[in-house]
Amino acid sequence: MKIQVGRNELLGALQSVIGVVERRQTLPVLANFLLEASEDTLTVVGTDLEMELVGRARVQNLAPGRTTVPARKLFDICRGLPEGAEVSLELSGDKVLVKSGKSRFTLSTLKADEFPAMGLNGAGMAVKLKRAELKQLLERTQFAMAQQDVRYYLNGLLIDVTPARIRAVATDGHRLAFSELKRETGASESLQVILPRKSILELSRLLDNTDEEVVVLLSAGQAVVDIDTVRLTTKTIDGRFPDYERVIPENGDKKVTADRETLRRALARTAILSNEKFRGVRLLLEEGLLKLQTHNPEHEEAEEEVEVSYSGASMEIGFNVNYLMDALAVMNAAQVNLELKNAESSGLLHETDDRSSKYVIMPMRL
Repeated sequence: MKIQVGRNELLGALQSVIGVVERRQTLPVLANFLLEASEDTLTVVGTDLEMELVGRARVQNLAPGRTTVPARKLFDICRGLPEGAEVSLELSGDKVLVKSGKSRFTLSTLKADEFPAMGLNGAGMAVKLKRAELKQLLERTQFAMAQQDVRYYLNGLLIDVTPARIRAVATDGHRLAFSELKRETGASESLQVILPRKSILELSRLLDNTDEEVVVLLSAGQAVVDIDTVRLTTKTIDGRFPDYERVIPENGDKKVTADRETLRRALARTAILSNEKFRGVRLLLEEGLLKLQTHNPEHEEAEEEVEVSYSGASMEIGFNVNYLMDALAVMNAAQVNLELKNAESSGLLHETDDRSSKYVIMPMRL
């Protein structure tokens, strides 16, 4: 294998794949990129056995071939080279020589045959939508995914597809984030898949806010997304996601309308003196007024008053302040609604003029 390529072109391909390479590996070859040179294209592959990323770069192919090289070392070398530099990579025996200007680097290799590439599981169901639409669905829900929960099916995000709409749903058992897009998806039937947390974070990073179409191919135990010069393949989580529609409360008779940014800033200030472990904030509702109160074991206290639109009975309820701020942070509207029933029931947060995204937060005792 021998190629010549622009530093920026190569770095782009490496950057799109590096996120899947873990620093600690069970197999030495998983710390490597698989490099394949054919015709005028260099294909860069990285995998952690659960997810695979494939990046492509246009190169001057002087001799085709394939090998694996240490991923982070090659990435760091390329990132450290001057902008616009020309780079050559040449495989010689069990080493790869990287040259650029007066710089030379010799990297060890492992055999390409040892690299565990993920194959495609045949034909599947294709879901079509704009990149910006998919990115918004993920960003509005991914923060609610669980981390290392024993209920493994919560450590990911549900994609719920019908021919007429697509939904993204995430929950960690204490809160739930729901976002829906109503449009023709190209799906031939209804389907639910759970994508792992790491795959969702990578996919969100790779997507941009354009109207370019992206196709998500869902097949047996696998999802594939092609974005320009990058292809992401991931295993799906085999499990039954909770019945999220039953969790979303309806008919909350206490409706609060507030300025989103004012409320978010008030919560951020009161959070400073909340209990670092439980992060509780007390909400006291009166006509036209919402009081926020926090305290901690050092007997420090914070109180904020926020003018709201509310005309019901007085009420007091506790929430995790982080959960409220996380939901407010991904909204765009100026006004938000908080719907409540009583101090023991979950609260429902959504934008005032748009209910396509909803956030359910369980109460806590303070």
